[in-house]
Amino acid sequence: MKVEVSEYAAGQLESIWDHHALEVNVRVADRITKKIVDDIEWLGSHPHGGQYEPLLEHLNMGHRRWVCGHYKILYRIVEETVFISDIFDARQDPDKMAW
Repeated sequence: MKVEVSEYAAGQLESIWDHHALEVNVRVADRITKKIVDDIEWLGSHPHGGQYEPLLEHLNMGHRRWVCGHYKILYRIVEETVFISDIFDARQDPDKMAW
């Protein structure tokens, strides 16, 4: 399947890199964001690999989640596309999700 990353999710990935580069170092930031990108690519081949996201069920859009370390990759399957809508630090308050 094709994978499409929203501008919002891409911005979140940049913020994750920036945070880890500042708080730890660039190597750690690279490793964490590479793992997230690798998992996003994996979802293209395994779109049903993630569980349904119960915190977004009220939207009735079929949001799923894939957990990568401390991060949730939130996505939907839209026809032949895996649409990544958010990358969310699961240690935060869930009310901060972009929905």
